[in-house]
Amino acid sequence: MNKRLSAHRAVSFLTNWAAVIAIFVLIVLFSVLAPGFLSVGNFETILRSISINTVLAMSLTVTLAVGGFDLAAGALASVSGYFVMSFVLWYGMDLLPATIITIVLTMLLQCVTMFLIIKCKIPDLLATCAMMFVLQGIGLTYTGGGAISAGMKRPNGMESVGSIPGIMKTIGSSPTIIIIMLVCVLLVHVFLSYTKYGRYIYAVGGNKTAAKLSGIPVKKYRFAAGMIAAFFIALTGVLVCSRNQSAQIQGAEGYQMYALAAVFIGRSVAGQGKPNAIGTLVGATLVGILDNGLIMIGVPYYSLNAVKGGVLALALIAAYVSSKDD
Repeated sequence: MNKRLSAHRAVSFLTNWAAVIAIFVLIVLFSVLAPGFLSVGNFETILRSISINTVLAMSLTVTLAVGGFDLAAGALASVSGYFVMSFVLWYGMDLLPATIITIVLTMLLQCVTMFLIIKCKIPDLLATCAMMFVLQGIGLTYTGGGAISAGMKRPNGMESVGSIPGIMKTIGSSPTIIIIMLVCVLLVHVFLSYTKYGRYIYAVGGNKTAAKLSGIPVKKYRFAAGMIAAFFIALTGVLVCSRNQSAQIQGAEGYQMYALAAVFIGRSVAGQGKPNAIGTLVGATLVGILDNGLIMIGVPYYSLNAVKGGVLALALIAAYVSSKDD
């Protein structure tokens, strides 16, 4: 009996801390195979590379915590990027008001998604899949099917009147973008773990019926979670543009799957069994280290997704086998 209990505890420990253990194993492995891996500059590169993934993953962490699912986050972040760059370059606005207006517009677009989910009762997966295509069309229509960058004319042929401000270049580089990422993680962690509203969001995500019977306004909290997610989605769009110094076509959509992977990997960290900010950061770090290390040891770029997909599958096995055992 004691042996079975000890074995169960050992398996539980390994599944709960699999992502953290994997990070240390990968660091040791890559430090042997790639001598420059352990340099301070390379770790800064890793943190910078996961910053945008992590900020977008914060939106998905909140969405999944309330029991939702969002396939349109990357597309909406791209539209947010179009907005902020057009305000800055086409109309000569300062970055701060351009960012504020972008956040408001992003939230308004998110309201359409929440209407489909909450009022029309369309499953999240289907509603956000539909909105993904709608948002892609809105973005391409708004930009005239092209990128938005300094010196380019507007779709109507008029000249742009603004230029990229220096602060935008600063935001997109380290250490600023890394600090922004860490602040976002801290905010979501404190909100979900230490506030009444965060606990209610988890309650809704855990069991909507039970939450409703206990007096929690389920629809209001689902809507609130969508608005919080929209804030981080808009911020993602701004950060992507800051990194690229332009708004590229579907420029933020490539971060969607990485962000989802980070959230699902992070579910199992420390036995949480639910989306959480710290776990998501750990998941993003794991994916970032794996990506960076594989490139440094010369693995072809076209093989990277297969390896990262395998790691995600293993993380999901760890998370769901652990929850089944519990």
